Amino acid sequence: MESGDRRPYPLATMGNLAGKLALVTGASSGIGEAIARVLAAEGAKVVLAARNKAKLTKLQAELAGSIALELDVRDAAAVQRALEPLAIDIAVPNAGLARGVDPVQKGSPEDWAEVLDTNVKGVLHVLRAVTPGMIARKRGDVVLIGSVAGRQAYPGGNVYCASKAAVRSLYESLRYDLHDTGIRVSTVDPGMVRTPFSDVRFKGDTERAAKVYAGVDHLLAEDIADIVRFIVTRPARVNIGEVVVWSKDQASAMQVARRPV
Repeated sequence: MESGDRRPYPLATMGNLAGKLALVTGASSGIGEAIARVLAAEGAKVVLAARNKAKLTKLQAELAGSIALELDVRDAAAVQRALEPLAIDIAVPNAGLARGVDPVQKGSPEDWAEVLDTNVKGVLHVLRAVTPGMIARKRGDVVLIGSVAGRQAYPGGNVYCASKAAVRSLYESLRYDLHDTGIRVSTVDPGMVRTPFSDVRFKGDTERAAKVYAGVDHLLAEDIADIVRFIVTRPARVNIGEVVVWSKDQASAMQVARRPV
């Protein structure tokens, strides 16, 4: 059984981000949805971007003043058209996924392309669209959502781990590229978070996905969202760089304590 209080954090409505325009990709579920909710609770006007139009529409109705963009971050031209005209203050290019756990010698090139095009090129497409405006305004926050998988590979992780290692390298490169622009750059690298992530990885096999989290006092999407909120509400002089977030039951990307279910 799982231990502890599993309720999400209450959302503080202090208005710290009032007047700011915040972009969250992959906002229709999981960590992206949680981030969108917490930024909206802090007063930001949130641009909700994702491929699932129905979920976006539902979330938009719940978050006053939000903007819904049906957007596939793999499409560079579509991303540029949609985001370049917007004066984005906070960018969280969160959209990402994994597909399967096959070893490289048995892997699917189609799955590899989807993962790399979303997790790496998708982030680049968003950054290319929003950072010129931030540079012109001499302010902004970029918060990347990485993973402990980008720091520690694990069996069956190959391409997904490589994609998140690339995100970590992008974070380090951005600190050089943007160091004199007034833009703050951060990365949040979560461990085991219970979201639809594993359902996507196992292509709808919900029973197999549930076993990933069985008996583990895992993280919640709201835990990661609260960290993003903390990062973007610091005084302007403060840049929180790298945050690695583990469940207390997780010693590494491979070693997890489990209790009887």
